[in-house]
Amino acid sequence: MKLQAILLSVLLGLALAGCSTVDSRIREKAAVFNQLSPADQARIRQGIIAVGFTPDMVYMALGNPTEIRLHTIAAGQETLWIYSTYYDRYEGTVHAGYRRWVYYDPRIRAYRVYYEPVYGQVYSEQKENVFRITFLNGRVTAIEETK
Repeated sequence: MKLQAILLSVLLGLALAGCSTVDSRIREKAAVFNQLSPADQARIRQGIIAVGFTPDMVYMALGNPTEIRLHTIAAGQETLWIYSTYYDRYEGTVHAGYRRWVYYDPRIRAYRVYYEPVYGQVYSEQKENVFRITFLNGRVTAIEETK
């Protein structure tokens, strides 16, 4: 019983350690967060970003991006952070084959075979970009949001 409690607490600790929340990211970047204005601190706590934010501020508000792209333009190095969400879209039902049933029929005193059709649900994984945030010279210059 005690071993189960220890294992449960270890598993719970590991699960929580992998979770990134706004509060955990603020604690991680406390030095940066404490230097911000109260208005910017409130925005970050609510998960809101604005033009002019630094990468650290965006990280605290939204976490790690799904994808990072670098572009070299005349004005300098442009960085694009993409935040995506994934979901399964239902595509319908498909005939997958037959299930074989063998049973004894007492009327004819013999075994019979019955083939039952089997159907499966088909889903396709979808990726949707939620935010695209452009940084130029270490500051947010554009925020593109899917509505």
